[in-house]
Amino acid sequence: MFREMLRKKQQLSQEECDEILKKELRGVLSVLGDDGYPYGMPLNHYYCDGKLYFHGGRKGHKIDAMRRCGKASFCVYDQGFRREGEWALNIKSVIVFGRIEFVEDQETINRLSAELSRKFTDDETYIREEIARSGERTLMFALIPEHITGKIVNEA
Repeated sequence: MFREMLRKKQQLSQEECDEILKKELRGVLSVLGDDGYPYGMPLNHYYCDGKLYFHGGRKGHKIDAMRRCGKASFCVYDQGFRREGEWALNIKSVIVFGRIEFVEDQETINRLSAELSRKFTDDETYIREEIARSGERTLMFALIPEHITGKIVNEA
């Protein structure tokens, strides 16, 4: 169902893909938008137990698209590195294909929101206050992976 990578020497292991998904702060979620146009948007994420979690408002183009068609992809890439004496950047990227699942339980939403927030701050007071203020209005959804692939590319 999913294509195999053509340049297998560039393929990352599942462990490397998991590390990038855990470490990187944001990526681009792509869904099937209005009139069949792809709709991609940058989002921060939390990777846990083999699922990617996202949060946002309860309305909008993204939510409408996900409710119409639950298939999505998410692309994340690292900051890259340069080999000594080379100008070209080497970038590791991961693409996740899967299906969207909405999280309904408020306690779970609050817990996942806190974990996502901890990627950006260790200020527990701020996190508690923000969840108390907006937790009830937060929509949390997960991308349940069906296929994950990663590779390293050299931009030269």
